[in-house]
Amino acid sequence: MASLFARNTLHTTAQFSRVSSTSFVTRHASPIFRRYLATEQPRIRLGSVAPNFNAKTTHGDIDFHQWLDNKWAILFSHPADFTPVCTTELGAFAKLKDEFEKRGVKMIGLSANDLTSHDKWIEDINEIGNTTVQFPIIADADRKVAFLYDMIDQQDLDNIDEKGIAFTIRSVFIIDPSKKVRLTMMYPASTGRNTSEVLRVIDSLQTGDKKGVTTPINWNVGDDVIVPPTVSTADAKKKFGDVREIRPYLRYTTI
Repeated sequence: MASLFARNTLHTTAQFSRVSSTSFVTRHASPIFRRYLATEQPRIRLGSVAPNFNAKTTHGDIDFHQWLDNKWAILFSHPADFTPVCTTELGAFAKLKDEFEKRGVKMIGLSANDLTSHDKWIEDINEIGNTTVQFPIIADADRKVAFLYDMIDQQDLDNIDEKGIAFTIRSVFIIDPSKKVRLTMMYPASTGRNTSEVLRVIDSLQTGDKKGVTTPINWNVGDDVIVPPTVSTADAKKKFGDVREIRPYLRYTTI
């Protein structure tokens, strides 16, 4: 992994060189950005353990792994406070608090500003969205968590701004009770997310874990599910009862 990161670092540095000299980058890059280029970054794959971190949030200081507390969770990032798309997203997630709680899912947001800014922004979110934000929001002004989870736009790495710090994109990480990353979604800053899709994916993951099935395209709770290829039709009938075979490799059942 170290060699891979070294190649990526060289590639990033080369891209910067096409825009400006190395000396310019050295002078203008922030300490956290220089540290990002110089150190090994965790590779976040599906099934890997979500990297731990300590951070300040609107609910106090947290150790992320302790905060997870062996529960399902979503970590979702935002580019900045007092921005239009982010404001609509936080309000929408706040309104779905009961739906996430029914599924045993904790929510935690992240925005690349400090706590003072967060507190004032939450007042706007609550008023505009006619809701109450009750989950914590991480203060990530130095992009420590954003870099740890690779929530960074390549264009911003190539064209670092005068502050020497990159923009944070809209990322979603669904994490299971064993602290493993089960799903990631990456959106550009210009595109708001779909809260219904986040809930749909959580339903799919939890159903699959509990029932030993997979789910087809556009699946929602109550729809037929798919028998995994690793389960024979005979065993599936013993387990589920009726099994509808479209092809030997595509079999539906109802749970």
